[in-house]
Amino acid sequence: MKRICCLLLPVFSLLLLGCEREDLPDTGSEKSIVILSENDVHCSIDGYTRLAGLSDAITASDTAWVATVSCGDYLQGGNAGALSRGQYIVDVMKEVHFDAVTLGNHEFDYGMERMQELMTQIGAPVVNANLYKYGSSEPCFSSYTIRNYGSRSVAFVGVTTPESMIGERYSFYDNDGSQTYDLRTDDVCSLVQAAVDEARGKGADYVVILAHLGEEKPALGITSHELIAATRGIDAVLDGHSHSVIPGDIVKNLDGKPVPVSQTGTQFANVGKLVISADGHISTSLIPIEDIPYERASVSVAIEKVHQALDQVTARQVAHSDFDLVMRDADGNRLIRRAETNLGDLLTDAVRHQMQAQIGLFNGGGFRSGISAGTITYGDITNAQPFDDHLSKFEASGAQILAMLERCTSSLPAEEGQFPQVSGLRYTIHQQSDTVSDVAVFEEVSGNWIPLDPTGHYTIASSDYYARGGFYETLKDAKQLIYSTGLVRDALSDYLETTLGGVVPAIYAQPQGRITVLDD
Repeated sequence: MKRICCLLLPVFSLLLLGCEREDLPDTGSEKSIVILSENDVHCSIDGYTRLAGLSDAITASDTAWVATVSCGDYLQGGNAGALSRGQYIVDVMKEVHFDAVTLGNHEFDYGMERMQELMTQIGAPVVNANLYKYGSSEPCFSSYTIRNYGSRSVAFVGVTTPESMIGERYSFYDNDGSQTYDLRTDDVCSLVQAAVDEARGKGADYVVILAHLGEEKPALGITSHELIAATRGIDAVLDGHSHSVIPGDIVKNLDGKPVPVSQTGTQFANVGKLVISADGHISTSLIPIEDIPYERASVSVAIEKVHQALDQVTARQVAHSDFDLVMRDADGNRLIRRAETNLGDLLTDAVRHQMQAQIGLFNGGGFRSGISAGTITYGDITNAQPFDDHLSKFEASGAQILAMLERCTSSLPAEEGQFPQVSGLRYTIHQQSDTVSDVAVFEEVSGNWIPLDPTGHYTIASSDYYARGGFYETLKDAKQLIYSTGLVRDALSDYLETTLGGVVPAIYAQPQGRITVLDD
């Protein structure tokens, strides 16, 4: 791979909470402005050196001003995040010297306090227009930052999906259920508009939104397309959250002006490139990461340090499998969020065994990758289930279980992060009527499936996510029996290594028929 020497770019501040303007030298020449972007990296840290290398190459060419920005979801999704609670990710990102970053929903995975701690180290302005302490009149971070490139200035405004208040509810409510933080669901457009107007008033020539909203209609909040249609004064939107690959859609704003929106996919499949030409024309495109032949030495060194630290933990061999343990279908779609998979069967069996419960339960959104056939290492397990989910055992009524199943499968055939993978339980989903039938619980003593009794009570093994807002709070009133400091991923590791003797049996080669989906 061709490499260039490390070109040191100025670092302007560790964390910008005010709205100060940060200036690059004005050479008097008018050049294009190139804004390089990433979104939904999810701990795929190897791409950062190419992103930074490309920035350096453009700077060295002296053909354009260059900026780098992040549209969120970098702290979680793999070993580098899970095993350091985000620290390894920040250690790499601060070597990139981003011009601005915003927050994705997974920045809240370790809790609000940890997120804010990490943001003070990231080496870039953190912008977000809609994250507030509950009841406060001031946002937690600046809504925008203005950067000068030659004689022109660009304001970067950040916005995060309010859907985080569902998936990461535990960061927005305390243990008593009282709200502590707010993503201002009803005010997103007006808050962004206010930030845009204020940035324009302070002299910004262009306004670029760093969004983590996505292009799929969320359960709570809006899409980036809807944001554009409801606002004015935005020149471009760089988006994230839905993992979409969008070189450049055009959406008309409130005044009918065309505004480009772009998204790079996920895990550094591409780097986004937004160009503001010398005459003010704006265009967006994507650069496949493998087509970037540059690296920055300091970022590569930081990445290698992380890999060395991870290898000490993740290289341990746990088991062997003759077949893949599946999260996605052949087209790359997240099958585990809309159907039973063999990986879901295996993990829920492990949790149920560990906690000695009648039912094992885990949400499809808690999985991040499948496990390939061959030797299974601890690193493979943590990549598959990277979250700090603690084991929990609780008791719920049959009526609560049925309500949970119907609520968490009602989005089908669309993906649903709350989709219940199960053990010791089977059920049938009727997609058209949004109902569930034929729910039965496996009886260990007799070896028979017994119909679920709405008035009966059952022990369930899951993670503490159920009590932190998971499964749409359908189980929040369940009686907690055991809260463990042990992690779900460690229960899976122990089940593979000890209970199964280091070999995944053939019974897991295919889904075991616990979940039936009917299009009726």
